[in-house]
Amino acid sequence: MTIREFKMPDVGEGLTEAEILKWYVQPGDTVTDGQVVCEVETAKAAVELPIPFDGVVHALLFEEGTTVDVGQVIISVQTGEAEAPAPAAAAVEPAPAAAEPAPAARQPVLVGYGVSEASTKRRPRKAAPAPAVAAQNGTAAPVAAPAPAAPAAPAPLPAVPAQPSGERPLAKPPVRKLAKDLGIDLASVVPTGDGGVVTREDVHAAAAAAITPQAAAPAAAPAAAPAAVAAPVAQAAAPAVDASVRETRIPVKGVRKVTAQAMVGSAFTAPHVTEFITFDVTRTMKLVQELKADPDLAGLRINPLLLIAKAVLVAIRRNPDVNASWDEAAQEIVLKHYVNLGIAAATPRGLIVPNIKDAHAKTLGELSESLSALVATARDGKTSPADMQNGTITLTNVGVFGVDTGTPILNPGESAILAVGAIKLQPWVHKGKVKPRHVTTLALSFDHRLIDGELGSRFLADIASVLEHPRRLITWS
Repeated sequence: MTIREFKMPDVGEGLTEAEILKWYVQPGDTVTDGQVVCEVETAKAAVELPIPFDGVVHALLFEEGTTVDVGQVIISVQTGEAEAPAPAAAAVEPAPAAAEPAPAARQPVLVGYGVSEASTKRRPRKAAPAPAVAAQNGTAAPVAAPAPAAPAAPAPLPAVPAQPSGERPLAKPPVRKLAKDLGIDLASVVPTGDGGVVTREDVHAAAAAAITPQAAAPAAAPAAAPAAVAAPVAQAAAPAVDASVRETRIPVKGVRKVTAQAMVGSAFTAPHVTEFITFDVTRTMKLVQELKADPDLAGLRINPLLLIAKAVLVAIRRNPDVNASWDEAAQEIVLKHYVNLGIAAATPRGLIVPNIKDAHAKTLGELSESLSALVATARDGKTSPADMQNGTITLTNVGVFGVDTGTPILNPGESAILAVGAIKLQPWVHKGKVKPRHVTTLALSFDHRLIDGELGSRFLADIASVLEHPRRLITWS
């Protein structure tokens, strides 16, 4: 009999810590080599951790919600043929609803939101201490069906035909994320997909079924029903209802923590210069409509951002020195002969900047596919750390919020970032007459160590020129 320890690995590239989001096992559970035992959140992605050996869980050394340094032991497992030890004293875990052990044949997903067991809701961040106290002062059994799950588990769900007992529901990662966001337990959803796979339509149907019965309930029931369905919103807004609570403190962790560190480091390391240009993009908007009707591009997402990205790539080809980085240690400027085009994406976990690898080598159709995949992956929370490494230049589209422009801060290690403002109909002088035209403003921030004013100005002017006269996408390519 041997007690083996499993340490928090470096699940990204040089990450130093991760937060434990959910334990899938409890002390006394049997685990097999490759079985996912927990889900952790790094500064860049949510990651499932498989354990690399067989045995019986001896102790969980950290509670859910705890930030753990890389290299620290997070779980101990007793190997050999002995019976499982009594884990009461060893477990510090508040013992949420017990998860069924994952089947041995399950393929672990090391990066991104993988095939994890759906929970009715994400753990409550502010209310987390209360379940922990309950778990320590009570027995494990009452905690398995307690207050943490109650707000997010709609009462009518047990009436829905459930999955066979002991089996993990089959569903793709985006569907699991959807179920988590809607507060739906996948185990209670009737699958209609091939091979018993739960689809997005199944989850929406389960959510609708959870709400419909409550509409017919007595007068007292409707008051409680919305609270159950909208638990995450209600919890977030609760402090504002209490007039005695004037401030709420939110721990800085995960994406927010790393974003803050990166922005401060960038702002006070790279000397920023921001230039602006306002111009007519009417021809580009017409081209967007023509491309949407092109049979060769059928099924692809064609929008102004796609053509702006293409214009940036054309401008980089004309001004290759803007695509560089500063090596402080070697005191060298590193010219990049490739473009990994970053796209700033706002996600529920915070701002992330995944990038399209080798964007310079892609056709317009390939760029559209890559852009759509990048956005979908970010929205579903599956962006991997590798997807956010080695960017060269970034686009941030503040125009989607109706904002005209801004002064963006460089993504660390990159030479420039382009902010795209809202495209609006404005009076504009065109061919000697004032006419309504589609107008936008671009803002380019760049590292003045790498890019002087002349180069930065030519680069920004070239981007605007391509978008004002999109035929240059061909003549300058």
